[in-house]
Formats: sequence, structure tokens, C-alpha cells
Amino acid sequence: MTTLTLTSRVGRRVGRGLGILVRNWLLFFALLGLWELASRLGESPFFPPPTEIVAASVKLWFTGPASQLFLTDTVFDNVLPSLGRTLGGWLLAGALGVALGVALGRSKHGMDYVGPLFAFFRSVPPPALIPVFIVLFGLGPGMQTGSIIFGAIWPVLLNTVDGVRSVDQVKIDTAKSFRTPRSYWVRSIVLPAAGPKIFAGLRLSLSISLLLMVISELVGSYNGIGRSLMDAQQAFDFPLMWSWLVLLGLLGFGFNAAFLAVEQRVLRWQPTRNGRI
Repeated sequence: MTTLTLTSRVGRRVGRGLGILVRNWLLFFALLGLWELASRLGESPFFPPPTEIVAASVKLWFTGPASQLFLTDTVFDNVLPSLGRTLGGWLLAGALGVALGVALGRSKHGMDYVGPLFAFFRSVPPPALIPVFIVLFGLGPGMQTGSIIFGAIWPVLLNTVDGVRSVDQVKIDTAKSFRTPRSYWVRSIVLPAAGPKIFAGLRLSLSISLLLMVISELVGSYNGIGRSLMDAQQAFDFPLMWSWLVLLGLLGFGFNAAFLAVEQRVLRWQPTRNGRI
């Protein structure tokens, strides 16, 4: 009887999981089917059929030698550098944002002095400052990393300040009464309590980092996904152009899924995270 009950529970969970999977992806594949049909009937060069885009993508990225795991040189020359710029700029922006946010959040008057300055810089669109970064760093990774850091730091910084300020003062006073080292109560009390807001800022800044990576490479780069996308557009190779666009979509989806998995694991102690999909 116990075995039958366990089997039925597993069956229900599998069925429920398949139902969610079908529900989430049914519309996506239906739209792909409509796109394929409309492209075949309309024969528009600007919107090639998805099957042609898939074929171009496979040829572009997965026709390399076995010694390179069948990855082409394009992956190593363009995709990996873009990933390095995105993640490198995001990690630097996250580290700086959290460090400054904790310091300003614990300061009584810190934001009173720098708040107007932050509001001014936040109002400047990061792509508009790319020419400034080109003058400062020249064409290359320095300009792209600087652009990413400038645009991605604000969600982390401001969310960290808000999260640190929302920590229950009783917890901090209790830690101080036991004369615990400052580094200990910041690490063990302040950061865990502010964790949800910090992760919300990091998640938003990751999307901004991917966006700014593309924009900075479109403007001033000799390689990368953005540069390759521009080259394909200028050559009127639309299947290749759409291949790069699809890759950007997959990267955004993958970054978000991986970040949510890490966030759920790090913040699993929170009751609101239980049962999250």
C-alpha cells in the first residue's frame, strides 16, 4: 500500500511538472510554427524561417574540430570574450555596489551628501557615456568594462543601501551589546537581512550588463557578439544576424535561470522562498 501511494505521488508530481512545461512552452512553439509558415509564404528576406536560423546557428558555432569540442573559432573569438566582459563588469559592479551600499546604509548622513550626485549620474543613459569611455580607455575591453560597471552598479548600490537601512535596529544593538566585532555583525546580521534586496539589485544589474555589453561592442569593438551582429547586418546576412539575436536571448534566459537558482539556494532560509518555481 505504501509503495502504491509513493508511486501515485511521484506520478502526480511528474504529471504536474509536464503540465507546467507544456503550458510554459506551448505558446512559444506555436509562435515559432506561425513564424515558419509566414516566412515560407511571404518569402521576406528580413525574417528568414526559424529552420534556416537554426541551420545558420549550427554552422556558425558547432562545426569545429573535435579537439575544440566541435565549437568553431567564432565561439572562442567572439562569444567567450563577450561573456567575459559581461560577467567581469557585472561582478565588479556588484562588488563595488554592495561595498558602497553597506557603508552608506550604515552611515547616518552619507546619502545626504552623495544622494544628489547619485541621482544625477543615474539620470544619464549609460550608452550616452560610451564616447567618454572611448576617450578615456580607447577601443577595447577597458571601455566596455567601464560602460558596464557604470550602468550596472546603480541597482546594486541603491538596493543595498535600502536593504541595510531596513535591518531591524534591535538586532544590531544586541550584537553591539555583546561587543561583537563590526565585521562579524555586518557579515552575520546586516548582509543576511539585506540579502533579498541585494539579490534583486544584482539580478537587475545582470540584465543591464548584458545589454551594455552589446551596445558597447556595437560602437567600439573589434570582436564580440555585438560586433558580429553589426557585421552580419551590414552584410545583409539575415539568417546570421538572427542567429546572434537568438544567442543573446538564450544568454539572457540562461543568466536569469542560473541567477534564480543561486538566489533560491542562498536565500533558502527565507519562508517566502519555499516552493518557489
